[in-house]
Amino acid sequence: MRKKKKQLSKTLVEKILDKQKVTYTQLAFPTTEVHNVAQMKVEHLNINEHLIYKTLVLSGKQTGPIIGVVPIDCHLDEKKLSQISGNKKIAMVPLKNLVATTGYEHGANTPIGIWEQSHYPIYIDQQAETESFIYVSSGKIGRSIQINPQDLQRITEATFADISED
Repeated sequence: MRKKKKQLSKTLVEKILDKQKVTYTQLAFPTTEVHNVAQMKVEHLNINEHLIYKTLVLSGKQTGPIIGVVPIDCHLDEKKLSQISGNKKIAMVPLKNLVATTGYEHGANTPIGIWEQSHYPIYIDQQAETESFIYVSSGKIGRSIQINPQDLQRITEATFADISED
């Protein structure tokens, strides 16, 4: 008998990508819990952290919820994102309101799933635009996908913009 390579079960996000015929690679990151919040552990995986993007959920009076997608080794510049999104001021959505806002818990927010469910405006840091691939969450804690940023932008109708701090 031949052994099959163990494949990860597909997340809803991966099923959405399959349906839209978008190429991606599944990835699982080990996680630990810090102050009751799951955190990915990316050390020792030989992955450039700058290519791993976090999905941040904010809200502004003019737009309501908006999504910022930036490298995990960068900080989101809220002033830049508020100007680009047409808000005077934006703020992070409180952790306790995250699931009600996006349908995802902290650490599992994904631009693909959020767009599919809510069509909130999505802004991807312009650094991603020149990369051949980036990593974003696939909707479960510890699960990510490697995806071409142009594909991510196209399927989420996102805007590439300068939204990170130097």
